[in-house]
Amino acid sequence: MIKSHSRWARPIALALAASLVASCGLPRVGPDKNEIFAGSVQREGDAFVVAINDRVTRATAVIPALGFSETLKNASVQGADIIRPGDTLGLTIWENVDDGLLAAEMSNSTTLESVQVDGSGFIFVPYAGRIKAAGNTPEAIRRIITQKLEDQTPDPQVQVRRTAGNGATVTILGSAGAQGVYPIELPTRTLSSMLASAGGVTTSSEIAQITLTRGTHSETIWFEDLYDHPELDIALRDGDRILVEADQRAFTALGATGSQTQLTFESRTLSALEALAQLGGLNASTADPTGVFVFRNEAPEIANTVLGRTDLIGAQRLIYVLDLTEPNGMFMARDFLIRDGDTIYVTEAPSVKWNRTIAAVNGTLGGARGLATTVTGGSTE
Repeated sequence: MIKSHSRWARPIALALAASLVASCGLPRVGPDKNEIFAGSVQREGDAFVVAINDRVTRATAVIPALGFSETLKNASVQGADIIRPGDTLGLTIWENVDDGLLAAEMSNSTTLESVQVDGSGFIFVPYAGRIKAAGNTPEAIRRIITQKLEDQTPDPQVQVRRTAGNGATVTILGSAGAQGVYPIELPTRTLSSMLASAGGVTTSSEIAQITLTRGTHSETIWFEDLYDHPELDIALRDGDRILVEADQRAFTALGATGSQTQLTFESRTLSALEALAQLGGLNASTADPTGVFVFRNEAPEIANTVLGRTDLIGAQRLIYVLDLTEPNGMFMARDFLIRDGDTIYVTEAPSVKWNRTIAAVNGTLGGARGLATTVTGGSTE
């Protein structure tokens, strides 16, 4: 009777193993190629699957367009010592007579040490009246006061100086050499000179961006463009805020890649080939080089161009596929640009699934043999 049980132990174990493998999904990193293609619009799915070629790379090569408006670029360089409301001025007035309008007895000069610019930007000077100071330089104020006093005292001489107040300033924040509030002085009246005064940028110059905020309006340029295009070296204004930061664009990598993570761009333009290199390449033991996919929500104008249509409205789900084993596969990967928010997914090689299935069957058979041994009382014959 024991041998009779043994005769059926192995078939029972094999059947049990096959049943378990068939009923249980094997572990994996995500969908395979067939499952992705099955979800395409062409097969009544909800995403367009498109093979990458030269036409597709041209249609999808969108690079963020950064730059300053004509308003900022055409603004003239401002004087380095513009008076503002709240500043305090010191005035000295000399008169070419012994008994002048302002001078004390036995003196031909008068000093006014604390003349504050009011909220409306004016100061009051005896015999000269109310004078607009804000927006003018000390030299311009000197000429105005001199002109107003000339009709009342012969050949007046006037000196104007700022004694308190910070004058025009800008604020520099972010990845600058030294953040802080900086005065607009003669050597630092433009963007590049002000950044140099603050120690430059501390992030990679290739992906550094400069955002200038004036009032409630903000505009951004690439840091390197500031030196390649002199017209972007704009004149600064009081109250400007300058933010230096690294490019915030990022992509996500999943599947059989060297790293499954989210990474920021390391260059202004990032190709699929460079993105894979940034990830550490494909996993040599598990990746399928014929199944490199890029998932993206594409703008309707680009989607229509890629698909050769004109009827698509609103953002479209597109899945771009690369086959690195094709003769031009590497060239396509080099020319296809990754964009902000993309997901790169690499499928597993078919052999990986097969090996995993075999391993699962072997493991299940081992368990079944143990069960059979128990049933036969320890004999496996």
